[in-house]
Amino acid sequence: MARKLTRLLSVCIAMLAALALGIEPALAQGVLRDTETEALLRDLATPLVAVSGLDPDNVDVVLYGERSINAFVAGGQVIYINAGLIEAADTAEEVQGVIAHELGHITGGHVVNDGGASAAAKISILSLILGGIAAAAGAGDAAMGVMMAGQQAALGKYLAFSRAQEATADAAGAQFLSKAGLSGRGSIAFFKKLQNLEMRSGFRRTADSEFYSSHPMTSDRIATLEDTYRLDPAWARPADTAIEARFQRIKAKLLGYTAEPSRTFQAYPQSNQSVPAHYARAYAWHKEAFLDRALAECDALLAGAPDDPYFLELKGQILLESGRPQEALASLRRASEITGFSPLIATLFGHALIATEDPANLAEAERVLKAALARDRDNPFGWYELSVIYGQRGDMARARLAAAEQQALQFNFPQALQSAEAAEAELPPGSPDWLRAQDIAMQSRAMIERSGKRR
Repeated sequence: MARKLTRLLSVCIAMLAALALGIEPALAQGVLRDTETEALLRDLATPLVAVSGLDPDNVDVVLYGERSINAFVAGGQVIYINAGLIEAADTAEEVQGVIAHELGHITGGHVVNDGGASAAAKISILSLILGGIAAAAGAGDAAMGVMMAGQQAALGKYLAFSRAQEATADAAGAQFLSKAGLSGRGSIAFFKKLQNLEMRSGFRRTADSEFYSSHPMTSDRIATLEDTYRLDPAWARPADTAIEARFQRIKAKLLGYTAEPSRTFQAYPQSNQSVPAHYARAYAWHKEAFLDRALAECDALLAGAPDDPYFLELKGQILLESGRPQEALASLRRASEITGFSPLIATLFGHALIATEDPANLAEAERVLKAALARDRDNPFGWYELSVIYGQRGDMARARLAAAEQQALQFNFPQALQSAEAAEAELPPGSPDWLRAQDIAMQSRAMIERSGKRR
C-alpha cells in the first residue's frame, strides 16, 4: 500500500507541475491545422465575434484533435473545438451555438478571473502536501483519507463556481446569436444531443450527480434556453445553405482523416456518391495504401469542381505521401495559386518541390516557403523545410536558425536554445537574422528557467 501511495503522490505532483506550467504547450501538440477547416471555423465565428464586443483580429477558433465531444477556452481569446464535437454535430448551426457559448466565457473573463479554480487549486495542493507527509511517515490509510477529504472540499468550491460561469456563458451565447440574427435551433439541438448521451451512458439526475457536475443540469439548460430562443425573431430563420454544405464537407474530411478506414466506409459507403462521401473515402483509401482508389475519389471530386483548391490540395497530398512528388506538383501549384498561396497549402507545395530531389526546384521551394512563413510564422513544418533547403545549400547558420524557430514552436526549448546559440555564433553580428537568433535564445532560456522554478 505504501508503494502504491507513493506512486500516486508522484503522479499527482507531476500533474500539478504540468498545470503550473500552463496547458498551452500540450494543446499546441494536439492542434489540427487545415486551410479549409480554419476558413469555415472563422466564417462560423465572425458574425458572433462582431456582436460580442471583441476584436475579431484577436479571436481564434482552433481545431483540437481530441475525439471527445467538447469545446473550451484555455486562456486568452482562443476557442478550441474538439474533432469529436465536429463529428457529433449534425449541422453548422450546432457548432455556432457552441462557439457562441465559448465566446460567453471569454467576454465574462471566466478564464482570467477563475476564482473558483484558484480556491480549488490552493486546497488541492495543501491536501497533497499533507498526504505526502503522512505517506512518508508510513501512515498509508491516513494519507489517502487526508487527500480524499481535501479533494472533496476543493471540488465543492470549484464546481459551484463553474456552474455559475456556465449559466452566464449560456445567457451570453444566446444574446450573441440573437444579435447576429442566427437561430438558436442548433444550440438546443446540441444540448439535446448531450442529454441523449447522458441517458445512454446511464446518467440519472440525483443529488450526487448535481453536486459532481461542473455544468448546470442539461435538462435545466434546455428548458431555460428554449424559452429564450423560441421568442427570438431568428428562431425560424433558414440556415445558410452554403455554410451548411461546407460544414458537411469538413465533417466528412475530418472523419476520413482521423477515424479508422472501416469506420469511414461504414459512415460513407460506396453507394453514397455525394461530395462529402468522396472526400471521406479519399482519405480512408489513402490510409489503407490503395492509391488508385484514393485518386479515383479525388478525380470524382475534381470532375464536378476542377478548380476547387482543396480537392487539388488533397490529390497533391495523396500523390506526395505516396512517393510521387513530381506528379503532385501540378495539383499543389494550382491549389496554391487559387488560394493566393495560402500558407499551409504553399508549405505543402514547397515540401513537394524539395521531395523531388531536383536541385533545380530548390530556389522556387525557398521562395514559396519564405512567403508562406512571412504570413504564418507559427508553422513548425514550414521552418523545418526551410532548414532543409539551407542545409542542402551549405548555409548552416540559417539552417540552424530555421531549426531553432521550429523547435521553439514545438516547445523544445533546450534544443531551440542550442540551435539559436549556434546560429548566433555564425551569423553577421547586428544582422536581422543574428538579432532573431538572440531573441529565440533569450526566450528559450526564460522558458527553461521558468519551467525549472515551477517544478
